[in-house]
Amino acid sequence: MNIKDYTLKVVYEYAGKTRVINESDDILTFVDNGEDNHVHITVTAKEAVKITLAELIYDHYFESEEWFYGGGYQSWSTSREYKRGDRQYGLRFPCNIIPLARTFAAASGDTYFTEYGKDLYHSNTYTYLRKGADVEFFGTLNDRTGYTVFYADMRENVFAIEKDVEGVTIIGDYELFNVTHHVGTYDEVFDKYFQEYPGKATGRVDHFAGYTSWYNYFQNISEEIIMRDLNGMYEKAGDKANIFQIDDGYESMVGDWLTLKPEFPKGMGYLADEIHKKGYKAGLWLAPFSAQFKAEVVKNHPEWLIKTPKGKNMIGGFAWNGFYVLDIEQPAVRDYIKNVFRVVFDEWGYDMVKLDFLYSVAIQPRNNKSRGQLMHEAMDFLRECCGDKIILGCGVPLSASFGIVDACRISCDVELSFKEKFYVKVTNQEIISAKMAMNNSIFRRHLNGRIFANDPDVFFLRDDGMKPAKFNWEQKKLLARINHMFGSVLFVSDNAGVYDDKKVEVLLDSFKKFDGKVISAEYIKEKGSGDEVIAIEYEENGVKKCLAYNTLTGKHTDSVVD
Repeated sequence: MNIKDYTLKVVYEYAGKTRVINESDDILTFVDNGEDNHVHITVTAKEAVKITLAELIYDHYFESEEWFYGGGYQSWSTSREYKRGDRQYGLRFPCNIIPLARTFAAASGDTYFTEYGKDLYHSNTYTYLRKGADVEFFGTLNDRTGYTVFYADMRENVFAIEKDVEGVTIIGDYELFNVTHHVGTYDEVFDKYFQEYPGKATGRVDHFAGYTSWYNYFQNISEEIIMRDLNGMYEKAGDKANIFQIDDGYESMVGDWLTLKPEFPKGMGYLADEIHKKGYKAGLWLAPFSAQFKAEVVKNHPEWLIKTPKGKNMIGGFAWNGFYVLDIEQPAVRDYIKNVFRVVFDEWGYDMVKLDFLYSVAIQPRNNKSRGQLMHEAMDFLRECCGDKIILGCGVPLSASFGIVDACRISCDVELSFKEKFYVKVTNQEIISAKMAMNNSIFRRHLNGRIFANDPDVFFLRDDGMKPAKFNWEQKKLLARINHMFGSVLFVSDNAGVYDDKKVEVLLDSFKKFDGKVISAEYIKEKGSGDEVIAIEYEENGVKKCLAYNTLTGKHTDSVVD
């Protein structure tokens, strides 16, 4: 495809009327300064206008075995390859039709500014078309002026690139598109893209292995539990681990970060010190833009919350039975959040923060800023707050994290059962699922080490605990294997102190840095059942192998390739 062979379509509002144009007119002037493999279009508005659609349209015939990469909006969103006849899901019934359910379910995804349909697929920030080992790549170099969305309409054989500039009134110069194009192998095109991308990996995280408290206890943690699991991790993993992270549940309410639950009588600084004594980095979870409905910060400062166009408090999502979002456009809110980080780093002594539910700050455009601009400015603010401390991003639109975070979740949360729960089919594409977590780890592998360290979420080895993991041993080993191969942040939530020798062996093997190279990953159909199988060809210790697993059952083989 020739990236210069496009048709420009722009729809805008001016003087009370809507105009549809394909080239410069008396109000808008378009200039493409991009080179042969680059579209770089700046629009100059002589008067104030509101652009409602900006699109580059290409004719492209999609062959039956041609794959389109559909990159999800944020950390948790489904990301995979699609071909004609596949289905890319958005909101599921009934969440797509019941207003209140839609408010909660749509908050974390891209349904407000993208389109779903039969044989219609889209990707955020970048995409590729793949036939065998041949890859044709397209990626934005700037989402700061607005998110860039790539569409493959396999009904009409159209490839399109859209810019989300909803909510922005333009006057003067505005960068509309900044898209690069590369052809080569899978690794070649991503090497070229991230060499060209303006944000670079910080290099502060190469490989983390250790513990996070969430998936065994959720919010039901205590100082006693944390100390027990810290001692258990050190007993069984020793210096093979290097990070120990306390997740949600230490604070009295989400949003009231410096008010601790009584289960932490010695304070969070005490726990950081104990973690450091083991030689581990101390990590702490925060959702800096979020506040539970009943949080003190909500009661005391209702004016700090983002409002909907109707003047109501904006809802950020399902978690904690719903939460509101702090408006960091307000100086008082920024000061509040800055002080939280000052205490976490300077007084409590933590080395790393896992920052979650970050998408919520940019659900809707406001203050004449697009979603992309709001999200990028929010991430800049978080880096300012954290200085040179380590950030593990989570629930964040990925382009806004590039060059800002040191590590990033690239999957949804792993469910405590291998079999998907009913709510996977009735909510959104950010819902918890072991199947989709592994899928995303595989099909976002190109990010690992190029722009940040990939966090594929946890694996489980325990048999019991406060929240038992309903995996058989084969499924547990598969999840651990996928995380080991595709991730650089390797967490368990188990009390490792009760592991037997078999579990310790898998733990230590999984904590090692993967000494190999993934060559390819393909969806295939299992003979007989027709179930979806993911086949991963890789090289390890000079030997080519293939790991193939049934996505529904977890049954897998790992064999040498002749």
